[in-house]
Amino acid sequence: MNALADTPSSEIERLDVVAMRTGAGPWRRAWVLLKRDKPTIAAVFLLLVIVLSSLAAPFYAADIAGTDPFRSNLSGKVTVDGKKVKIMQASTEGLGLGVTPIGPTWGAQYFLGADTQGRDVAARLLYGGRNSLLIASAATAVCLVLAAAIGISAGFFGGLADIVLSRILDILWAFPVYLLAISLSIVMISKGVVIGPIEITADSLLLPIGIIGIIYVPYVARPVRGRVLALKESEFVLAAVGLGIPAWRILLKDILPNVSTMLIVFIPLMMALNIVTESSLSFLSIGVQAPDASWGTIIQDGQTLLYTRPAVALAPGIVIALTVLSLNVVGDSIRDVLDPRTKIV
Repeated sequence: MNALADTPSSEIERLDVVAMRTGAGPWRRAWVLLKRDKPTIAAVFLLLVIVLSSLAAPFYAADIAGTDPFRSNLSGKVTVDGKKVKIMQASTEGLGLGVTPIGPTWGAQYFLGADTQGRDVAARLLYGGRNSLLIASAATAVCLVLAAAIGISAGFFGGLADIVLSRILDILWAFPVYLLAISLSIVMISKGVVIGPIEITADSLLLPIGIIGIIYVPYVARPVRGRVLALKESEFVLAAVGLGIPAWRILLKDILPNVSTMLIVFIPLMMALNIVTESSLSFLSIGVQAPDASWGTIIQDGQTLLYTRPAVALAPGIVIALTVLSLNVVGDSIRDVLDPRTKIV
């Protein structure tokens, strides 16, 4: 349970008084509450470590590991305890046929061992984090922008606009999420996408970004539409309409600021959901395409090594779990302090 939910009401009131004395509004109150939430601070710190480590992937691969994580190295060697050791070693399983990649060396090179192509798993893990986080972040932005535009338009204008947009959302909602994502991925990756003079190839990261961003639009647009319908009947909006204020000004000054807090709450939650979705699609080979890496593709690479070199699949799985857990903790805390419908007792 979130630590803010366990905070006594008297303490919440004291923090509110502190915020009001400084002349701050709800954003200041939210900041004061979040700063005292230790699980949230720990989750943010863990997220920063994961993000900064992923951004440092080129530095790690070139200057520390000294390996190319995108090129096969089946005949290479690595120094372990002062001895040169083959990266692909003779198998000790069964009849001893074939080869098995080296396990974790816990050193600069091949810290987490090698995959079936002799590539450094640690370096690929960091590069995979860059792609997974980039796709999840961009897909979240696409989803929230589309959902806000659709939800606000449907809720505020009503009539034919509401009917048409709501039916489009119903159609998307009718499909199971992963079935829709897999279907779109197979079609787009096999043929690519051509929009006028712009051609998006099958290996472009724009494809998983667009697919993941679109499939979750109904799950955000519907709550936004409901919020706008409630705001539309509020006294300050009715007063603005009665004074003849243009609709676009009401949207920008009255509707959007009150919807923005809901959208902010959705950011970490959608990020977590998108990371899992991207990893699932990449695991099925219909997300990030070779030679690029993501956490999902690394898990796929380690699927056949679970009994001999489990670190290949376990490392990205653990990072995904930690990232999603951290995002959910942050999302729950932000919801507690920003969502006006949430009561902290």
